[in-house]
Amino acid sequence: MKMKHFASVLLASSALAFAPVSATAEAAHVAQVKHFISTSVEGWLNDPIVIDAIKEQNTRTSGLDDAAIDKMDKHWRAQATASNQPFVEEVLARDLSKFLMDKKDASQGMITEMFVMDARGLNVGQSDVTSDYWQGDEAKWQQTFSVGSGVIFVDGVEKDESSQALQSQASITISDPATGEPIGAITIGINLDQL
Repeated sequence: MKMKHFASVLLASSALAFAPVSATAEAAHVAQVKHFISTSVEGWLNDPIVIDAIKEQNTRTSGLDDAAIDKMDKHWRAQATASNQPFVEEVLARDLSKFLMDKKDASQGMITEMFVMDARGLNVGQSDVTSDYWQGDEAKWQQTFSVGSGVIFVDGVEKDESSQALQSQASITISDPATGEPIGAITIGINLDQL
């Protein structure tokens, strides 16, 4: 009986000893990502290429119902891994996508991917092909655009299967510089091994 009690106390104190370390590591990861965003990314989020592309798409997608959005997302998913990709290619050919590709290339491997979403959570432009077109059902959109201006949401740490690098996604609300109103969001994959 005493041995069981001792083992329980030992396990409980071991768990407490490790809890602050993981919380500290998580806080450090989030702080590093936010610092990178504030020093390397936020400056170009107000670029007219970004703002104008989101506003233009918001005009086109504001009247879409859930069925239309679901249909577009299914269409995208079917093309994302297919050899014939007219919808995917149209989005990748946009000026905003080219802008994001240039920013990714200039980061020298620090940024692994980027995509901008509109007020409905639909992709406006991207540096790489995403697995889906609608992000509105995911935290990257729900924890940014849906919350308001000035929000940065940093997701957990994951290992990229192709590069084996540790990475995290940071998502940021994008607001209209003229009004301060949220118009969309951006998600940026960050290579933590280079951070």
